[in-house]
Amino acid sequence: MSVFSKLRIVFMGTPDFAVPSLRALHKAGHDIIAVCTRASAPAKRGKHPQASAIQREAEALNLVVRTPTSLKGTKITPEITRDLQAADIAIVAAYGHIIPASLLSLPKYGCWNIHASLLPRWRGAAPINRAIMAGDTKTGITIMQMDKGLDTGAILATKEWGIDDTTTAATLHNDLARLGAEAIVKTLAALNTLTPQPQPEIGITYAEKIDKSETRIDWRNSADVVQRHIHGLSPSPGAWFLYNDMRVKVLSAETTTSIKGVKVGTIIESPLTIACEKGGLRLLQVQRAGKAAMSAADFIRGISEANRCAIVC
Repeated sequence: MSVFSKLRIVFMGTPDFAVPSLRALHKAGHDIIAVCTRASAPAKRGKHPQASAIQREAEALNLVVRTPTSLKGTKITPEITRDLQAADIAIVAAYGHIIPASLLSLPKYGCWNIHASLLPRWRGAAPINRAIMAGDTKTGITIMQMDKGLDTGAILATKEWGIDDTTTAATLHNDLARLGAEAIVKTLAALNTLTPQPQPEIGITYAEKIDKSETRIDWRNSADVVQRHIHGLSPSPGAWFLYNDMRVKVLSAETTTSIKGVKVGTIIESPLTIACEKGGLRLLQVQRAGKAAMSAADFIRGISEANRCAIVC
């Protein structure tokens, strides 16, 4: 049996994206000595503290859970330091706290990150959203040796994944979460044969966190650009437009044939196709504030004829 078939691991992650990787490492027989996740945060409704997806999964697997509010200075608890010193390796997936350089070197083999892009493209906070919004036709997972920079460490392994015009942030998130789980197990199994590769200096881009100011749809763009904008933000935070002063979030859409001589923002076909600067966009699934997602046809049926306008903004 390989000495790398069972490693002592500290897992560091927080949202749903990290859950498949934690499950896969546990199923592979590794000794997960501790799981570090962000502390419980107030839920949107009721404001009661809600444990992270990783905390819930770790507790279901009967694993030790640490929930520091930060990993800076005096907020680093003795337990976390001891965990990392005792570990062969730390695996990080969308943890949400900056890990200082002083901690990265504590495990025997350092800290590895499961990053949702093909580095060095889309370093940073929102690689899934940015890849779709930019019109990339492929993305993937990078297993990276962490260093003090922002996603700048040496590449240990990559796995590619395609993007097409039906891909949304939600579907890509799930695909890459699964791909990351597969990749981390395989890469750990090959630990003794890996040759870390420095990231190239060419092709570096940054996936800045999505700002609310970016979410409003601009119909003055071409239909394909608007579609990518919608899909890259679906379902959260969601791209939106105003319809009779009602905010409507669009969750999915498809482009239509070229349309000329129609004012941008005009509803040009039933049930809800909007003229863009170039071409049209047929809305497939929408959501009003506080309501469940629905088809565009159901949305229109729920609005009286008198309140239907020809222009959206």
